[in-house]
Amino acid sequence: MSRRFLPRKHLHRLHHALVQAGYEVIGPQVKDDAIVFAPLAHVDQLPWGWQEQADAGSYRLQRTAGERAFAWNTGPQGLKPWLFLPEQPLWRAEHTDDGLRFRAVEPKPRLLAFIGLRGCDLAALRIQDQHFIKGPYADAFYRAQREHLFIVAVNCGRSADTCFCVSTGDGPEARFGFDILLDELAEGYLLQTGSDKGDTITAQLPLNKAKNKQLSEAETALVAARRQQRVMPGEAELAQLVDRLDHPRWQQVAERCLACGNCTSVCPTCFCSKQDTEGDIRHRQAEQVQRWDSCFSEQHSYITGKVIRHELRHRYRQWLVHKLATWQQQFGRSGCVGCGRCIAWCPVAIDLVEESQALLEEPSQEGDHG
Repeated sequence: MSRRFLPRKHLHRLHHALVQAGYEVIGPQVKDDAIVFAPLAHVDQLPWGWQEQADAGSYRLQRTAGERAFAWNTGPQGLKPWLFLPEQPLWRAEHTDDGLRFRAVEPKPRLLAFIGLRGCDLAALRIQDQHFIKGPYADAFYRAQREHLFIVAVNCGRSADTCFCVSTGDGPEARFGFDILLDELAEGYLLQTGSDKGDTITAQLPLNKAKNKQLSEAETALVAARRQQRVMPGEAELAQLVDRLDHPRWQQVAERCLACGNCTSVCPTCFCSKQDTEGDIRHRQAEQVQRWDSCFSEQHSYITGKVIRHELRHRYRQWLVHKLATWQQQFGRSGCVGCGRCIAWCPVAIDLVEESQALLEEPSQEGDHG
């Protein structure tokens, strides 16, 4: 995994090699005042010179990054929308002349190559893999697409104000899960491979031996990226949240929360879903569809005629305690990878790190018992 150097003028050769290998390339682009992942026809579409300014309840783009394409950290997406689809048909029931027939919807994976994923995204992917394909009931749709994925990751050269991946152990560098890893430098990219697929692609690129000056520049950028304002408590501390169920902070945050579900939508690890049945009278068929859901939805806790978590404080408590504490029992770690998306995209600026720290403090007044 020794690192080599790819001059910036040859970045298009990486894109070309992926296309020639049959991949549909997905990369970051500026759309609707945010950096989002979308099909990438040419490297000219990358967010050259753009950088996000993020804080609690705030996300803005500025042209401050010179000639760099990866000087930003995150947008509202990770890999989740491409593997765990927001809407996925599961099976169909068709009324035929021979009676009612049920037909499975077969997975239709695409060869997808992602450019620009970060360490926090790969940590989230590993968690989603545990849930969707390593449990007793693997998700056939997720597994099929996962097997057709190529990942070009990029180490972060800076951190946004909302990032706290250092304290969760998930960044700013990518340590696993990539086929190719880039460090963006002033004149090009340090490159290393992490798989046989990555070796096949890089063999087609005009690479030079990395110089000590280039290696030092990459390390300096990582050192700068590790300086982060927010620090999530450690997992042993977070596990104590299960003993804070009566803390008055739950009511205080509920009075601010809109239950909009933005945090769960942008979170790269959340996996709540629901199933709906859709009928088509004209074609005499019905379809069972899986859709994203959120534990902030009142109906998410509906069981046999009763909503279990009818108060907003209960729903916020369910999300945070599961994400940070009981998730450790399921997957051996917290469900938070420190990307900070939930903080930036919350319309009322609720800060997950701040709330966690407050909940771990002893309450200054008697808590309720809801």
